[in-house]
Amino acid sequence: MNRTRTLFSSATALVVALTLAGCAGTSSNTASDTAASSESAVFNDRDVMFAQMMLPHHKQAVEMSDMFIAKGDSVDSDVLALAETIKNEQGPEIDQLTTWLDDWGQDTSASMDHSMDGMMSESDMTGLDDAQGAEAARLFLGQMTEHHKGAVDMAQKEVDGGENPDAVEMAKNIVESQTAQLAQMDALLNSL
Repeated sequence: MNRTRTLFSSATALVVALTLAGCAGTSSNTASDTAASSESAVFNDRDVMFAQMMLPHHKQAVEMSDMFIAKGDSVDSDVLALAETIKNEQGPEIDQLTTWLDDWGQDTSASMDHSMDGMMSESDMTGLDDAQGAEAARLFLGQMTEHHKGAVDMAQKEVDGGENPDAVEMAKNIVESQTAQLAQMDALLNSL
């Protein structure tokens, strides 16, 4: 009987030790996962507004870039390269903005509000789509200049008042890259 009790106690101790070891092995992963998830869960109204406004703004910039890229060899190659850069930068940001809004339980279906700073109207978009050659390049650069100014303003508001560190970092990157592109567009416009 004593031997059975000793074996039972030893087996119980082994199960408890293995359970604790298993918990200890996963607790560090859980802690880092929780920290990462809680960091992305930190947000305020400014973060939500930034993501909801920048999402359709970026979508329109990609649409404008696609229209210009579709013109191919008939347009200035430097302006074409810029349109490709804009599309390549803003496409992944669209995905990230959508992910944040989903994670935050917020609406991702904001439509393109043409009254938003820098947004092009339907007639602006049609004009860009119909334009060819140097006219298309001038139109693209002029419209994208206004578009970028609106994005820089929105991003700066996020830098100043956002709480989510990743959203604030994206906003800082937008301010930096689009400010540089504004200077590039000005130089390109002057060279056409």
